[in-house]
Amino acid sequence: MVSTTDYYEVLGVSRNASTEDIKKAYRKLARKLHPDVNPDPETQEKFKQVTNAYEVLVDPQKREMYDLGGDPLASGGGAGASAGGFGGGFSFTDIMDAFFGGTATRGPRSRMRRGQDALVRLKVELREAVFGATKELQVDTAVVCTTCTGQGTAAGAQLSTCVTCGGEGEIKQVQRSFMGQIMTARPCPQCQGFGTTNPNPCTECGGDGRVRTRRTLTVKIPAGVDNGTRIQLSGHGEVGPGGGPAGDLYVEIAIERHPVFTRDGDNLHCTLQLPMTAAALGTNVELETLDSKEVIEVRPGAQAGEKIRLSARGVPRLRGTGRGDLIIHLEVETPTKIDSRQEELLRELAKLRGEEHVAGPGTVASQGNLFSRIRDAFKDGRG
Repeated sequence: MVSTTDYYEVLGVSRNASTEDIKKAYRKLARKLHPDVNPDPETQEKFKQVTNAYEVLVDPQKREMYDLGGDPLASGGGAGASAGGFGGGFSFTDIMDAFFGGTATRGPRSRMRRGQDALVRLKVELREAVFGATKELQVDTAVVCTTCTGQGTAAGAQLSTCVTCGGEGEIKQVQRSFMGQIMTARPCPQCQGFGTTNPNPCTECGGDGRVRTRRTLTVKIPAGVDNGTRIQLSGHGEVGPGGGPAGDLYVEIAIERHPVFTRDGDNLHCTLQLPMTAAALGTNVELETLDSKEVIEVRPGAQAGEKIRLSARGVPRLRGTGRGDLIIHLEVETPTKIDSRQEELLRELAKLRGEEHVAGPGTVASQGNLFSRIRDAFKDGRG
């Protein structure tokens, strides 16, 4: 259908007016004719005409159709066809675009973005986990390309405005529905939403602005860390695209197995094996702890499974004060090979203690356990 309305005259602009001139003219008229400002019915009708004119002339495709004699709003989808003075084809985005230069649209996204966080695992010895340490760590992460300083372009080259979206970073489409016209926007497939293209990328990084490299970092390990503890190194993760700020690096602690000590929370545990005679008679044992050498006193008649606790010889509390304990678990070794003399002495001892024949648990218990009898026998012999 041929248009009978002169949209250029409605907006008061010439036929060769630029898009910016059309936006300025619409802003001026809309401020004066908007229903919220002037509720007069006649003024509202004028506002609809102005809105229709702006919708057609600000869109290059609709404007071209109009200049050829057609009317893009002839199907009834224009501003005058909807309640409240706003047509289905004229969105809130278009109003904001007219008044504020496009603040309601997404616009092109920045090529410079924050980098991702990185995670590495660091093996440490138990002693380092208990007392803390400073270690060097090698990590492979993305860093800023020094050739292009993160810009992604070859020397002397610049980014070009995308010809597909005109630098907007998005493609707008008008779709018709039973509600009228709906304007949608999607990222430009040519520039991936950046609004610019890179016809001459940096040969070192391929246009990404980043290269991968191995770096050596110094990590301070606090006393008391445990398996799975993560230490955050801010700004040492992956550098962002386009030379964006780096993410964080998380160092996850993995404690190596110790030949003597095991850890349970803030406590350390170890096993002390005692000969049968030492358990019966008692003894002093020198034990190399993580702190220093300690002399452990084993009482006479010590039993397998007994525990000796050394206070504050465990792991420092990472988020608190004080240390856990060192818990020593006693094991008693029974000899498996003895010579004839040793056998003779043991049989004599068994005879002295009435233990040639072991009876039921109740009978044996009433006479005392084996090691207490051995202890008493040695005491009687010394007396």
